[in-house]
Amino acid sequence: MRIADREPVEGGGERLTLVPESVDDLWHLSHIIEPDDRIAGDTERRIQRTDDRLRDTGGEREHIWAELSVTDTEFARFANRLRVGGTIEACSREDQLGNHHTINVEQHDEIELEKRLKPDQRDRLESAVEAAEAPDVAIATVEEGQAYVHTVAQHAAEQRARLTGPTGKGEYARDRSELFEELRAVLERLEADAVVLAGPGFTKGDALDHITEAAPDLAATITTVDTAGVGDRGVHEVLKRGAVEEIQRETRIAREAELIDELTDRIAEGTEVAYGPESVATAAEYGAIEHLLVVDERLRQERREGDWAIDVDAVIEQTEQKGGEVTVFSGEFAPGQQLANLGGIGALLRYRLE
Repeated sequence: MRIADREPVEGGGERLTLVPESVDDLWHLSHIIEPDDRIAGDTERRIQRTDDRLRDTGGEREHIWAELSVTDTEFARFANRLRVGGTIEACSREDQLGNHHTINVEQHDEIELEKRLKPDQRDRLESAVEAAEAPDVAIATVEEGQAYVHTVAQHAAEQRARLTGPTGKGEYARDRSELFEELRAVLERLEADAVVLAGPGFTKGDALDHITEAAPDLAATITTVDTAGVGDRGVHEVLKRGAVEEIQRETRIAREAELIDELTDRIAEGTEVAYGPESVATAAEYGAIEHLLVVDERLRQERREGDWAIDVDAVIEQTEQKGGEVTVFSGEFAPGQQLANLGGIGALLRYRLE
């Protein structure tokens, strides 16, 4: 999440200009935006024709700016959007005032939100901002005499370091290991979840050997990719090949696999665990949930149809209010499918419930 601007308003609230940069940011906003808040942004609205000579076609869509008094929100994860409904209080077309409208908020849309943030909502917003600043993947491109480091966030790359120096022969020649050591230091400071080490020829392999010897934990996060260039050109090649998306997918699966393994181990041992809607809801009421696990497909289904005898959103809110973590599993991957077989929801508990 990016906060582009914020200013105080009467009553102790704030008017925040927000730019959600990921689907997770839209999820966070669905828990921050509440009825009677004000939300504003560019949107489309179907405007009815007033010319009696023209056949009524149900209206034509027109781009407008609108500010709503919020009545409801709906997070559509699979559509990658947040729907915010409400009454139009201000608008670029005065004839639309007082009508109901829905603003569809997607990644990179800029919206204005006016509200008085509760402590947990402020913490959620700050966590979303911090998450956006921490890179998931770093791309290091290297060849003889130069190396570049970029970070990748939401499919955009930003250069973080440019390392250069002579590596040839002569009195003032720089040993290539110095360049590799500087590269190692930069990558360790970034603390990215994964690193793509790319470039032409064998230099990247020599750099990896140096990093493996100096920092084996860092080396374990590195994947090598052959590219014809370095710098922006090399990064473009890496992104075009889908290497970053594959790493992000594998990283997510690995994290979810660890959690589902812990869940099944505890089930087998009969220790601090709950699974199934009713059992998990009871644990949430006691404030016993350390980590809540729920499948995205099931979550979406519950919000639309409500087959469970529990309010899943209330369980999520109770978990977070008591300091627990929440992970939404992808139903496309094996860990999520395994969780679906256990009822679609489970929890690692702080203590055992009798």
